Amino acid sequence: MATQHAIEEAAIRQRIDEWAEAVRALDIEGAMSIYAPEIVSFDVEPPLQHVGLQAKRKNWVGASAQYQGRRGYDLRDLTVTVGDDVAFARSLNRVSGTLKNGNEVDFWVRWTACFRKTDGHWLIVHDHVSAPLDRASGRALLDLEP
Repeated sequence: MATQHAIEEAAIRQRIDEWAEAVRALDIEGAMSIYAPEIVSFDVEPPLQHVGLQAKRKNWVGASAQYQGRRGYDLRDLTVTVGDDVAFARSLNRVSGTLKNGNEVDFWVRWTACFRKTDGHWLIVHDHVSAPLDRASGRALLDLEP
């Protein structure tokens, strides 16, 4: 079973690599290919949860529309844990680039993705993106680095 789990982990890592490249290229369709129809996303933008592919797509369209050209998107310390038909991944992800208003952004977020194997394909059924919070001010801390 360990060998099969290693094969499945490699498949998930490849899916994540392809997804990250689509995010960098602002390729909405490529980014969306990793999500299950029933995705529930706890993203950095309101509301508290986004349910379904259309809600997830709306987030990616909005986020991608803010950038000029490619966006930087790098994963650090990616860990993947695989079961028979469920898996989870977590990493620290760096987002960078030039916004259409000319401002440069460069910040880190925490990412967790829960996968389910359906019809032989690993798809994300839940993801969570967050930034640490400064309790005194109530603001996200986007200047932290790993």
